[in-house]
Amino acid sequence: MASMARSGIRSAIQRGSILSKTRNVKKNCFSSAAHHDDAYETAKWEKITYAGIVSCTTLAVYNLSKGHPHYDEPTPYPYLHIRNKEFPWGPNGLFEAKHTGH
Repeated sequence: MASMARSGIRSAIQRGSILSKTRNVKKNCFSSAAHHDDAYETAKWEKITYAGIVSCTTLAVYNLSKGHPHYDEPTPYPYLHIRNKEFPWGPNGLFEAKHTGH
């Protein structure tokens, strides 16, 4: 019984080593079978990159050159911005408009 188990383990190990060899061979054949021209691919993606840079820059300049609407100040309701304790950096929040007494 023990010899049968050993022979089964031995054959499984051998099959595993054969499978790993065939996997490596298939992997190498697959990568060598692909005929890519690296210079062509590099030039293609370089052109795509430059076209993207030009189009994004043009779109950004167009959008930033247009004006944007200015809205009225929101109604200062008394229940908004209730503060029971002052912030460590002063009376106003970090991103609030600083109102001075002028």
